[in-house]
Amino acid sequence: MLNSVAPSIILVEPQLGENIGSVARVMLNYKLTDLRLVKPRDGWPNPSAIPMAAGAFDSGVFVKVEDKFEAVVEDREFLLATTARPRGMTKPVIEPAQAVKDLPINSGIIFGGEQSGLSNSVVALADAIVTLPVNPKFASLNLSMAVGALCYAWGQAQGSKGRFENTAKQSHEQTANKQELLAMLQHLESELEQAGYFFPPEKTETMQQNLRNAFAKANWTEQEVRTFRGAIKALAKGRGETVKRFK
Repeated sequence: MLNSVAPSIILVEPQLGENIGSVARVMLNYKLTDLRLVKPRDGWPNPSAIPMAAGAFDSGVFVKVEDKFEAVVEDREFLLATTARPRGMTKPVIEPAQAVKDLPINSGIIFGGEQSGLSNSVVALADAIVTLPVNPKFASLNLSMAVGALCYAWGQAQGSKGRFENTAKQSHEQTANKQELLAMLQHLESELEQAGYFFPPEKTETMQQNLRNAFAKANWTEQEVRTFRGAIKALAKGRGETVKRFK
């Protein structure tokens, strides 16, 4: 069973307020709300973070600030350190999807500052290293990009589909039944027959089967059936008026 308790996002010595705001913004998109800062260069609160956060601080993201790394993680039981550099340490190195799949309660994901990343002393306290499959010749992500990649992996691991979570259920409830679909197909076939589509006559059955196979794959909703039948009527009406006009 997946753990529903989201991890803390920990930024060690972040520099720009704008990046902190962007991190908060991407966090809330994936329902993460615990943001922790270690010695932010420009202090906290930082007015530069507000515009980039797009309201995230007012909508659920709360911030804890400490001067020492140990203080900000003292209540965490499991820590992941994000880094693109080999550290020469005997620690598991895993990719995001696997890293967040079975996170225990009271976990934290650590990100370094914009200029120098994480120090070895911080990485040493982590239980595992998580790294993104970036270009080995250009491993340079903006801070909020890196956080976003891990947040996305967390959302995926939780089975979240965002704003489309209820779409499948809603579509299933409105799926057209076979009677409605058959009536639509018979309506279409009738008009096609009047238009002379089924030619030569001996191929009529095969052509109808091909049409029915194609339309059956579409998983029509009731509304789509009604719309398409309206289109058939409009075309039939237009054809009738055209024929009359040119007689």
